Amino acid sequence: MIPVKGYIGLYRDENSDAIINNNDKEYNDYIQSKNKLLENQNKIKKIEDEISEIKSLLKLILENK
Repeated sequence: MIPVKGYIGLYRDENSDAIINNNDKEYNDYIQSKNKLLENQNKIKKIEDEISEIKSLLKLILENK
């Protein structure tokens, strides 16, 4: 692999010309950030589901009055 000038941890694959990031810390930071985003999206979905359930229960209460 050929080092990319001016970039630490980046290399060009000689066969495919693809740029490869060989920096483990950046990769781990990316994975951690992605997992945090997915976790937050799951929390939001759960809150939306709970609000929907509360709304349905409130409608049911009002209908039975």
